[in-house]
Amino acid sequence: MGMTDPVADMLTRIRNAGLAKHKKVDMPFSKQKAAIAAVLRDLGYVKNFKTVADEGFETLRVYLKYDEENAPVIHEIERVSRPGRRVYVGCDEIPKVKNGLGCAILSTSKGVLSDEGAHRAEVGGELICKVW
Repeated sequence: MGMTDPVADMLTRIRNAGLAKHKKVDMPFSKQKAAIAAVLRDLGYVKNFKTVADEGFETLRVYLKYDEENAPVIHEIERVSRPGRRVYVGCDEIPKVKNGLGCAILSTSKGVLSDEGAHRAEVGGELICKVW
């Protein structure tokens, strides 16, 4: 069975790696996943990410971040829009995650943005996931 939702797979890998206290997690590369990783990095949820080329396959490597108590910075990461049920929001409908403590990541016409970035750019789009 092929992977029907690579983004959900990415989020699950990050969630599981965090619970298992791994320093990094690898997954098949895609431009969208790299863009999501960039937003997570810019928001301070992960340390960094890079692309690793291995025998013709590109791998996205995400370096996880932990707080002083060695707990993962990402408490929860939840897929919102799925292949079976896409969720689109307008600029004014972008949800507040945990009263503004968390953040939503959207795929917009201006690229993959955080909820704040989408507000600033005044664009809506597909609600990829929520993080806190």
